[in-house]
Amino acid sequence: MLPSNSNSNLSRSSSALLCSASISTQLRFVPITSIMQRRSARVAVIGAGPAGLVAARELRREGHAPVVFDRAAAVGGTWIYDADAGSLYASLRTNLPREVMGFLDFPCAAGRGSVDPRRYPAHQEVLRYVDDFARRFDLHRLVRLRTEVITVRRHHDHAIASWKVRWRTLGSNDNDKEKDEEEEEVFDAVVVCNGHYTEPRVADIPGVDAWPGKQMHSRSYRVPDPFLDQVVVIIGAKNSGGDISRELASVAREVHMASRSAPAATCEQLPGYHNLWLRSMVERAEEDGSVVFRDGSSVKADVIMHCTGYKYSFPFLGDDSTISVDDNRIHPLYKHVFPPQVAPHLSFIGLPFKVVPFPLCELQSIWVAGVLSGRIQLPSTEEMMESVTDLYSELEAIGWPTRYTHCLKHNQFEYDDWLAEQCGHAKIEEWRKEMYDAFTKKRLDCPETYRDEWDDHHLLEQAYQDFKKYL
Repeated sequence: MLPSNSNSNLSRSSSALLCSASISTQLRFVPITSIMQRRSARVAVIGAGPAGLVAARELRREGHAPVVFDRAAAVGGTWIYDADAGSLYASLRTNLPREVMGFLDFPCAAGRGSVDPRRYPAHQEVLRYVDDFARRFDLHRLVRLRTEVITVRRHHDHAIASWKVRWRTLGSNDNDKEKDEEEEEVFDAVVVCNGHYTEPRVADIPGVDAWPGKQMHSRSYRVPDPFLDQVVVIIGAKNSGGDISRELASVAREVHMASRSAPAATCEQLPGYHNLWLRSMVERAEEDGSVVFRDGSSVKADVIMHCTGYKYSFPFLGDDSTISVDDNRIHPLYKHVFPPQVAPHLSFIGLPFKVVPFPLCELQSIWVAGVLSGRIQLPSTEEMMESVTDLYSELEAIGWPTRYTHCLKHNQFEYDDWLAEQCGHAKIEEWRKEMYDAFTKKRLDCPETYRDEWDDHHLLEQAYQDFKKYL
């Protein structure tokens, strides 16, 4: 739901290529004659945001014993607003309609407790929804808040695979390390759900080190007031870049939104604004304060703001996790979830971007829980590695950059339905897919108004008819 920044010229026809390696390998089911035959694991879940909470629910449903760790003082992950930290700005609203974005069996419908009943609600409403989810399924008691995982290492004292998790309980002041207490526990498995909106990714701009202005990432942006009468260059024209640019235009002298995908000659004043321009990508920055665009034109800017997305980061994992991160590709991961060499005892939930995240995380969680119990069997290590290699080859063949390996913009529902099939779960509802396609087109056609004007009322009726099973 948070804006993520990536560029793609793939057509839907290219999605078949993306799907062939990532969707073709089928899992083998293990016959279960009795529920007593299933394995029960003690599982460390890292992160108490939406991904960690739904992982905990599905693990418990499958008969496992999850323990959730989070350094924050409350559940919610990315959706906890903090004026000094975090990745939310004050005015942020979802870029997905609530009907699409909710968990499959827990609709995000406006109700008596809503703090923002709009279809595209503010971040406070999403946090309320996530907390309601945790309360509805009694998940709070599984969560250890203000508890930071420091290291996760393989534990070799047991005959079976296990992981030693070292963590510390944070004091009332995050900076008061003297009061932090460190402990260790051994778990049968670890599920990583720490999100990917923590470590900013910034554009490489020649000359910027000598440029005298202020550089920042959208992660640090909260409100427009500090930018009064300033000239701001925004790097990135996707979701967050567009929203923040329009908000800044209400107070800034000028806002120049630079897009990597815009032709070199682009310099367009956006309709309805006297001080907001869409520009080609920044070419360089200069010592006199100038920011030069690809067409050779320049502006004297006070601020460069990078709305360029985030990097994956797992500071608690060591080499024995068997994964590495190179240009935002986590290698190797089978189906964006399992590192083949240590599967299923280490897994990742919620890594794909440009997706509807909550349903995807739910289906991934069901899959992980089923594999850990023995209800679902993974392919061999060799077969999983072959699937990873095939995916990379196909991405390279269609010119898909390495950093977009986990971008499922064009095949998220094929991926979701594949997960559902492996788990014996119903596939994603057709109305949800159609609603996603409708709002995506509306957002492209009407970026200013898509959140408050829509014409998919027939799909709304289908959604709420479906929600009656759960409300």
